[in-house]
Amino acid sequence: MKLKQAREQADMTQEQLSEATHLSISMIQSLEAGRRNGSTKTLLLLADTLKVSVDALLFGANNTNSTTIAKQDA
Repeated sequence: MKLKQAREQADMTQEQLSEATHLSISMIQSLEAGRRNGSTKTLLLLADTLKVSVDALLFGANNTNSTTIAKQDA
């Protein structure tokens, strides 16, 4: 999960994210360190709070899971 990058981009501390989501600071730390995986509910809550997509949390802001179709000149 790319939680730390999303949190920093939102200019939030772990404590602020903890307060906003009502998750413990130790849970935030464990998710950021990859020691724990959050539930779907937790993932949706974090994405909503940080104003990012779930994809951004799972794959990072620069990674996309979609296919790009190139336009051809007619």
